[in-house]
Amino acid sequence: MIKDIEFAVENGNPILIENIEENIDAVIQPVYARAIIKKGKSKYIKMGDKELTLHNKFNLFMHSKMANPHYPPEIQAECTIINFTVTESGLEDQLLSLVVEKERPDLAAQSKELIEMQNGFKIKLKELETGLLQQLASAEGDILENIALIESLEYSKKLSTEIKEKFAISVETKENIDLASEAYRPAANRGALVFFLLNELYKIHTFYKFSLGSFIIVVKRAIDIVAARDREAKKALAGGGDDEGEGEEGAEPKAEGEGEGDADEG
Repeated sequence: MIKDIEFAVENGNPILIENIEENIDAVIQPVYARAIIKKGKSKYIKMGDKELTLHNKFNLFMHSKMANPHYPPEIQAECTIINFTVTESGLEDQLLSLVVEKERPDLAAQSKELIEMQNGFKIKLKELETGLLQQLASAEGDILENIALIESLEYSKKLSTEIKEKFAISVETKENIDLASEAYRPAANRGALVFFLLNELYKIHTFYKFSLGSFIIVVKRAIDIVAARDREAKKALAGGGDDEGEGEEGAEPKAEGEGEGDADEG
């Protein structure tokens, strides 16, 4: 492993160390601690008795399967720790998005469009701000006599006001979409609960292990099956109503015939 790290440091390759425990090998401490030695324009890292030339594109990733590891404060300060553990609330939100996408694709598409629109508004406002600062910094002479700059400022102000109004409308629309999506919250809540119940089955036997990816596939399949059954039930109800209507229409001539027979006998 040490040779692989040394090669990656000098050649700018990313390296991943898997299944680490709470105690990390002290040999790689200079790497994750960024103990860089500068000599002129070059950067070096000392591992053991070797000085390695540090490549700018080198990255070190360390992975642990521990659910709640406790690393020393120096490691927490020197490394960026990302927790990929699935939480019940996080999974519930993910399943809610999935259910809404399946049941109400119009709401899902509208929500996605609004998010992109809001991000576009933020980028446009930032561009306007940067452009104004550049124009003011490069302006020469009296600013009040610079007609082009004044017109540009007025246009930017008008555009900024319009963007803020549209942004406010989009926020209100997003709230309405979220409110409509909450109708599917119970389904998402039950789905998250089922996944965490399945995750506890490993205590019975190690055979019972389930990945989140496979669980999501099962949820999608279940939604499709239920939707297909609902469609079939609606068709059956509609067909039954038509049959009853035809039966009633067929009964009317019979009643008229019986009336005519009674009249002839009389």
